[in-house]
Amino acid sequence: MLQVGDKAPDFKLPTTAGQELTLGEALQKYRALIFLFYVLDFTGG
Repeated sequence: MLQVGDKAPDFKLPTTAGQELTLGEALQKYRALIFLFYVLDFTGG
């Protein structure tokens, strides 16, 4: 489990262009990132 201050592990996410982007690649390209996760998207209720 990650603790406050730990670095995030490298992971892959699909882009809106249909490609895959890793956290490491994104950090090299953009230097600062914000990832938003919508936990309740596509759920009933």
